[in-house]
Amino acid sequence: MPDFDKQSYWHTRFESETAFEWLIPSSTFMPLLESFLNKLPGSDASILHLGFGTSDLQVQLRTRSFANITNVDYEPLATERGRRLERATFGHVRMQYITADATHLDSVPDISSQKYHLVIDKSTADAISCAGDDAVLAMAQGIHRSLADGGVWISVSYSAFRYDIPQLPFDVEVITKIPTAKARETDPDIYHYCYLLRPKPKA
Repeated sequence: MPDFDKQSYWHTRFESETAFEWLIPSSTFMPLLESFLNKLPGSDASILHLGFGTSDLQVQLRTRSFANITNVDYEPLATERGRRLERATFGHVRMQYITADATHLDSVPDISSQKYHLVIDKSTADAISCAGDDAVLAMAQGIHRSLADGGVWISVSYSAFRYDIPQLPFDVEVITKIPTAKARETDPDIYHYCYLLRPKPKA
């Protein structure tokens, strides 16, 4: 199994990969986000996008007039590619791109000094889970501390049990189950899961 939790894996992969969408296309994810985007305080609402890789999700969010977006990835090649994609699409860069470990958000001043109205990840927690539940919990704790009052975390995962973790500082709800494509009609039903995580009250 690939070492999805290791930066070396992503560096090798991103040396040649220019575009890839984990689990679902951004165009499928955006309608799931729509009701939450509509509840944000305005187009200047702060959004934290964790593990963007070679996705175009941040571009689709900016197309919806959101630009106060902090895009975080483990690998510098991803942040470089994200800036290039935004510049090619819009002519200039307005979003922020940070190379950082999503399990150590508190150690990044540009992140820890901010509060976010919405946090998004698409299979980033899945990759981090390769290092164990403690790593996912560390990511969740950092997100919890980074959320503004009323802020939420939306996460897409292949696992029905991704957030079944003791001490998780969130109440967890499945927004929807997304069926995966079948090669044959007789294949079993397999789903991806879109989670809504609302922070439990801070101690």
